[in-house]
Amino acid sequence: MTTRIKIAISHRPGSFSNRWIEYCKETGIDYKIVNCYDNDIIKQVSDCDAFMWHFSNTSSKDTLFAKQLIYSLSNTCKVVFPDFNTAWHFDDKVGQKYLLESINAPLVPTYIFYNKHDALEWISNSAFPKVFKLRRGAGSSNVKLVQNKNKAKKIVKKAFKKGFSQSNSVSMLKERFRKFRIGKMSFLQVIGGVYRIFLPSDYSKIQGKERGYTYFQDFIPNNQFDIRVIVIDNKAFAVKRMVRPNDFRASGSGNIIYDRTEINLKVVELSFNISKKIKSDCVAFDYVFYNDEPLITEISYGFTVEAYDPCPGYWDSEMNWHEGNFNPQTWMVDNVVNAVKLKKREG
Repeated sequence: MTTRIKIAISHRPGSFSNRWIEYCKETGIDYKIVNCYDNDIIKQVSDCDAFMWHFSNTSSKDTLFAKQLIYSLSNTCKVVFPDFNTAWHFDDKVGQKYLLESINAPLVPTYIFYNKHDALEWISNSAFPKVFKLRRGAGSSNVKLVQNKNKAKKIVKKAFKKGFSQSNSVSMLKERFRKFRIGKMSFLQVIGGVYRIFLPSDYSKIQGKERGYTYFQDFIPNNQFDIRVIVIDNKAFAVKRMVRPNDFRASGSGNIIYDRTEINLKVVELSFNISKKIKSDCVAFDYVFYNDEPLITEISYGFTVEAYDPCPGYWDSEMNWHEGNFNPQTWMVDNVVNAVKLKKREG
């Protein structure tokens, strides 16, 4: 007898959900579209076996309750994507530090302080430059190179007093203009960046200022690129991302190389191993290199959908290469379906 499975999907244009829905239609998987922002969302998903939501770290609404909703539904014995182990550290570099250090993963040396005195004392005994980050932000936003101790001390004093806005509108405008010049952003989007200088986004207003801590990482010099490896369902694919001109940041640059011969296989194997240790259903690792040894800068469960379509293939967990186009979002649905089937067999 065929096991009946029904998946509740929260739809957001441009997210994983477009492909989840297409795949369910193609394969005959029963699904319903739900609205996570409705007051009765728990009731909406009550007749479903699973719940899938590609929530966004840049949505002011999602950041208020997405993790709480997902974890609550997991307590009703529903299969959820992303699950707790996949999502709790999403867009939380502080949490990622503790997680990766706890399993001895090769994280770029990272330093967090929760009082000004300790941070200033550390600065006095440290070599510079260092990289300063806020705990939130994707695509290299809220990341800056701190060249010397004096600049680091100014950052620390601001962190424990005025704090930092989640959205640096001036930096974002410069980034938009850079992408406009290379044909990756429209002039209208640049105008939108100018608008944000004078009127902060809802996200920035709701999140408020980041203060009360400082987060620094060692600066790993001479890296002209980083490697991103994404692991889903014992499969991995990877890209090489070049840094911006006259910069040190690769994430969000838009300059991507898809040739698999450019990928150091050591990071693919390492990503499989770490993914198992942290029990993640979907995780993207960003690596830089020091003396040819890979170091993780941060991790994430979410990624831009279309950016990885040109990947020429993927590796399985035995490091066999599978040539050809693939759709990683279908792997997510398959994972959920298999987890539901297992739950039903067990009980």
